[in-house]
Amino acid sequence: MIFLYLFYAFFIANLLGYGGGPASIPLMFEEVVNRFNWLSSEEFYNVLALGNALPGPIATKIAAYVGFSVIGWGGALIALSATVIPSAVAMIVLMRVLRKHRQSPIVKGLSLAVQPVICMLMVLLTVTIFDDALQSIGWIQSLIIAAVSFFLLAKVKLHPALVIVLAFAYGGIVIPFIS
Repeated sequence: MIFLYLFYAFFIANLLGYGGGPASIPLMFEEVVNRFNWLSSEEFYNVLALGNALPGPIATKIAAYVGFSVIGWGGALIALSATVIPSAVAMIVLMRVLRKHRQSPIVKGLSLAVQPVICMLMVLLTVTIFDDALQSIGWIQSLIIAAVSFFLLAKVKLHPALVIVLAFAYGGIVIPFIS
């Protein structure tokens, strides 16, 4: 039965995650952490951070890790399949329809109307992650890390993976000694 739950969780998250991996992450969080309790919030954030530091799509890396941690290699394959199948099928079917009707105001309206929803999903996940950081390492450390990250990403244009690696290093070297 766990195989079906695993497939269902990632299938739904990726079926409804319009906009790709980043849009499906809040849905995965809901299924993996809140609904099925396969990972704690902290474990999910660590997987998310590490997955962002590695090359390739984030959704498949999260799915593979969660599937493996739940039931081993079979779980990894099931979660990966559930992550890839909705995207592949939808891409094939919808691209044919969208290509045919790309100038339609309805198609344009569909695409524009879903963008604020995806934005709010990302904002809610960000608030949840930041709240956990505040509780774990406090306001000062959280704000310093956020400000430095923003500066490195927006002004210096440092690759996000390098910013994540720097945060890992800071967390491993500095935070244990100030807590």
